[in-house]
Amino acid sequence: MNALAPLRHIPYRFLLAGRTVNALGNSFAPIALAFAVLDLTGSARDLGLVVGARTLANVLFLLFGGVLADRLPRHLLMVGSNAAAAATQAAVAVLVLTGSATIPLLIALSVANGVASAVALPASAALLPSTVPERMRLQAIALSRICLNSAMVLGSPIAGVVVASTGPGVGIAVDAAAFVVAGFCFALVRVPMPARSGERSNVLADLRTGWSEFRSRTWLWVVVVGFSLLNAAWTGGLYVLGPAVADQTIGRPAWGLVLAAETAGMLLGAVLAMRLKLRRLLLVGVVSCFGMALPLFVLGGYPQLWALFLAMFVTGLTLEQFGIAWETTMQEHVPADRLARVYSYDMVGSFAAIPLGQVVIGPIAEVTGLRTALIGAGVVAVVAVLGMLASRDVRTLRHRLPEDGPRPVTESVP
Repeated sequence: MNALAPLRHIPYRFLLAGRTVNALGNSFAPIALAFAVLDLTGSARDLGLVVGARTLANVLFLLFGGVLADRLPRHLLMVGSNAAAAATQAAVAVLVLTGSATIPLLIALSVANGVASAVALPASAALLPSTVPERMRLQAIALSRICLNSAMVLGSPIAGVVVASTGPGVGIAVDAAAFVVAGFCFALVRVPMPARSGERSNVLADLRTGWSEFRSRTWLWVVVVGFSLLNAAWTGGLYVLGPAVADQTIGRPAWGLVLAAETAGMLLGAVLAMRLKLRRLLLVGVVSCFGMALPLFVLGGYPQLWALFLAMFVTGLTLEQFGIAWETTMQEHVPADRLARVYSYDMVGSFAAIPLGQVVIGPIAEVTGLRTALIGAGVVAVVAVLGMLASRDVRTLRHRLPEDGPRPVTESVP
């Protein structure tokens, strides 16, 4: 199948445009906000409070976002979410540009932005299957991820130049404008809502239904539990201890190149995934997650630039196999009218342990040393992947290839 075939479908084109513009704008936000807070107080603790407040709000409201995305037209929910995000970022930009920003105000606006994002994430993920025929789903997912990763690769260097030359306030204003443009794109994604099974229920009943769908599929909750542990080890090792090791060895500019190598690997990984035809798609995706341990072992054992660059490139390439396999499997095996709720449970479970990993790895490193802690994080990552592979459902779940014809209707859990 032609890799660009999904672009023939107008709803998919507008969805892809909106998601890409969002990714481009969001590549400005972390850089601009970090320098805005540091310019304001010079405190890394304050920056952690502002960023952490957004993450916490995002996780807390993801389940509610999943319910909304299965109840309301998803493209209109995306429009509303982007409008709210644009308003919060515009307010931050005005505060920074006028010199009126304070840490409490930035925290409050970060919380509001996190809530808006929580509404958008399940809706965006669940909207894609409605924009293309089933036979094009894998290609559509891969093409979307290529565009998102490309936007991040291009956006981060541009954001650095803009923030350095004009100031953090302008960078945040660019992010606000991107939300507005993306909202217009999402407004043009005209697709029918999936038919809901059963009678209309209240929010708590919808959450229980989503939980039933989630826990009834062993392959699903096993992978989410595994990724909770894997993400804790990965983010703590790479993003907390990694910069400390880089300061002692390759230097900060080289560390930026190392991180960019992962995204380059993801771009190639998406192209590769589009061309593979695999019956055991989820199994291959989970096995690919062993690649996430590689940079942790290299950082702990041989932190040289060429080795780290290669390790991160391989990680990006293999991690993208999992990302595309996971999205395809979710959309293939979960009923469309409950998909957003199941996505929200997936996201909460996968993200919940990230703050814990980031908090505990520092004290562990103080006791054991940076290198030992990193190798330990790599071991935890390997154990997490082995735990996922221990599930027979993960190893044997089959993917329907396009030549198999349309799939039968998936039964829902009552």
